[in-house]
Amino acid sequence: MTPAQIRAQAATILASLVKQQGSLASLLPKPGEGTESADGQALLRELCFGTCRWFFQLESQLSGLLDKPIRRKDADVHCLLLIGLYQLQHLRLPDYAAINETVNAAVTLKKVWAKRLINGVLRQWQRQQQKTDDTGLLLDDAAAIADSYPVWLRSAITQAWPDRLDDVLKQGNVHPPMTLRVNLSKISRDEYLDKLAGQSINASAGKLSDSAIYLEKALSVHALPGFAEGWVSVQDEASQLIPALLAPQPGDHLLDACAAPGGKTAHLLESQPELASLLALDSDSRRLQRVHQNLQRLQLHEAPVTVVCADAGQPDSWWSGDQFDRILLDAPCSATGVIRRQPDIKVLRKSEHLGPLLNLQARLLDAMWLCLAPGGLMLYTTCSILPAENAQQLESFLERTPDAECLPLLTEHSGEPWAADCETPGRRFGRQLLPSDGGPDGFYYALLKKQQ
Repeated sequence: MTPAQIRAQAATILASLVKQQGSLASLLPKPGEGTESADGQALLRELCFGTCRWFFQLESQLSGLLDKPIRRKDADVHCLLLIGLYQLQHLRLPDYAAINETVNAAVTLKKVWAKRLINGVLRQWQRQQQKTDDTGLLLDDAAAIADSYPVWLRSAITQAWPDRLDDVLKQGNVHPPMTLRVNLSKISRDEYLDKLAGQSINASAGKLSDSAIYLEKALSVHALPGFAEGWVSVQDEASQLIPALLAPQPGDHLLDACAAPGGKTAHLLESQPELASLLALDSDSRRLQRVHQNLQRLQLHEAPVTVVCADAGQPDSWWSGDQFDRILLDAPCSATGVIRRQPDIKVLRKSEHLGPLLNLQARLLDAMWLCLAPGGLMLYTTCSILPAENAQQLESFLERTPDAECLPLLTEHSGEPWAADCETPGRRFGRQLLPSDGGPDGFYYALLKKQQ
């Protein structure tokens, strides 16, 4: 594909996303599906992810450059303008090349009339930047727009983390680190670090999980030594803490209630090979295919694991009545702790989405509690940083569940990047990780015990 065609494809994808017709994960072509080269695929992803990352700032800038709004039916042209502004500010491309290829993309979109508009808007931006370095002159709401967050989300983060606000917002706008999980049943972390060094791949050990490795520079998984053989997987360090916190024992019957795409399922099997059984549930049949693929690659397909497509919140449709010793409930959430990995969350998430998510989490908690054996443990996790989904959700659950006890999560890694929003006088409702520079994503954990 030509550079102009790549920009046109990015504009089409973003226009669909803005219309709530899918996420970047579903709209972007999968590796090998498109006709573009590896460099072309990388540029397409950069244009889509980067424009989403700075969407609200770019929108504000564009509104100040247009004489009148672009018609809704020309959303692809609107997104092409956003892509143009993103390139001029964030990519190491000559301005003339970024502008020319973006203008030419209008032809690919069969919107020849837009060439003059796109050229004029982007040239106008150029001229304004030559006059002043204060881009704030173009912004309507300096605080929200400069951080490039929707107003409702910035307000929620401000209320939750007033003392950490700047850092939390900043982490949502950076490129995330590429983090690996070493399969310790096959190779030690030190041995794998040596393998990486032998291929001149710079990497360092994680500080929270004994299986975590951070790569200095992201690369294709096919370039990782032993990836096909199951030595290593791509997984953020935050979710790598789950097996240590849930601590399954030999002979346990374990349930992974929202299992897809299978990274946590596989890690639990790697960490405790003597489980009696593990049931991996998910309501999305397409994502469950990833679970099977991961288990196959990691050579865990012969482990005592059963993969079932079912709604964990409706046990009558899948549960035999035999209770589980351990349950992992990695609940659906706002994903506000992983915005740097999924910047389209800023565009897709709306304030009105939070209420239904809270209801779903509560329903899952209640359903899973019925499935847990007396004396058993359930680990509730989310990749959210909003207390309503985390500590407040747990507080409500404990108030209506008299046989539930929230256990302290002890860790030798006190302080950063742990946060203490989960504490109230005399009580603790789990632990919160905030996204950190070169470290883990935002993640919440609460360990619950069912009293005998």
